[in-house]
Amino acid sequence: MNKPDRAFSPSPEAEVRYFHSEFKIVRNGSHVRCAVTGLPIPLDDLKYWSVERQEAYATPEAALTQLRRTGAPSVYGR
Repeated sequence: MNKPDRAFSPSPEAEVRYFHSEFKIVRNGSHVRCAVTGLPIPLDDLKYWSVERQEAYATPEAALTQLRRTGAPSVYGR
């Protein structure tokens, strides 16, 4: 017998404040979104972000893409 499909209910997105070597969770959630790809980044996997732009990046390549696109001075991570 087939089980009925459950409606997909994504976890809430966190609100995060980024600092030079750390970040602070302002509103609880399971993830943030990559500013370049739009992909969800679990907070446990968050490694790359921009303090100046206050945005997260899924990969070093995404961070570099944004750096080239915006000319932001730097990207930080832990």
